Amino acid sequence: MSESSYAAVPEALVVGIYDNHTHLDPSGVPGSDEFDYHAHLDKGSAVGVRGVVQVGTDMGSSLWSAELAAIEPRVLAAVAIHPNEAPRYESEGRLDEAIAAIDELASRPRVRAIGETGLDYFRTGEDGRGAQMRSFEAHIEIAKKHGLALQIHDRDAHDDVIQTLLRVGAPEKVVFHCFSGDADLARTAVANGWYLSFSGTVTFKNAHDLREALEVVPRHLLLVETDAPYLTPMPHRGRLNSPYMLPTTLRAMAAHLGTDVSMLAALVTSNTEEVYGMWDAEPVTQPRDAYEDDTYEMPPMTGSIQLPTLPQDGSSS
Repeated sequence: MSESSYAAVPEALVVGIYDNHTHLDPSGVPGSDEFDYHAHLDKGSAVGVRGVVQVGTDMGSSLWSAELAAIEPRVLAAVAIHPNEAPRYESEGRLDEAIAAIDELASRPRVRAIGETGLDYFRTGEDGRGAQMRSFEAHIEIAKKHGLALQIHDRDAHDDVIQTLLRVGAPEKVVFHCFSGDADLARTAVANGWYLSFSGTVTFKNAHDLREALEVVPRHLLLVETDAPYLTPMPHRGRLNSPYMLPTTLRAMAAHLGTDVSMLAALVTSNTEEVYGMWDAEPVTQPRDAYEDDTYEMPPMTGSIQLPTLPQDGSSS
């Protein structure tokens, strides 16, 4: 594939923002390896994307995320076992091992969130829900243990996600990644002080419920993300997503809310730093300081989750 797999770079924002949920690791999506993470970050920097939270989905991608955050000042990491990976690890007798690996990674510098974790009843049937729940509950406890934010993946499981957070006891900072509910679910999240992060799905023509939800979220609980390489905003749906597309989603949100783009960017930036801390709060480690030789290679993506291409209903990873 050529670079036409990706949309053109949008006009730069005046006020910079952060992509609080993206996947820069090799994902198995055709064409997504056209750019390496340097190129994605550089293109983002050029349009006002100040930094990203790189999100893990299994042991391999979570290690990769933590390693990248350690050497790249524009990246913080989130680490977790994706709910659709939990049944696989359970069937292999390795779920406890995987959860322990996430617990270890959570203590590393520049790892600022546990995610994405939660429940997914769309891709996983009833036979896998026990493993999902056990993994979700363990991730909640890891987030509380390390004082980290919790990034929620919730697909067709709204009620059980809410009830689990209330039953187990939610961490201080909870983010509903790629919020997919309606205004009622948004009100429930807001009542508990949880953050709602909107992706390119809020721009989709049929996403009326999402836009109604956006309207009821107080500005201090609002975040924005790409979930790249998925969920590219309109009018570029069908192409691969990247952090540099974040201004397109933010502008659409500002237009729907009838507010100034720069004002919304400033608010979202402040919220993002409140959840994850400052990107420069902990220094990166130069590769030559961390390793004996002057060459550094990111760890291999062993056992990485292979997510399907963008589904027609616009649901996220």
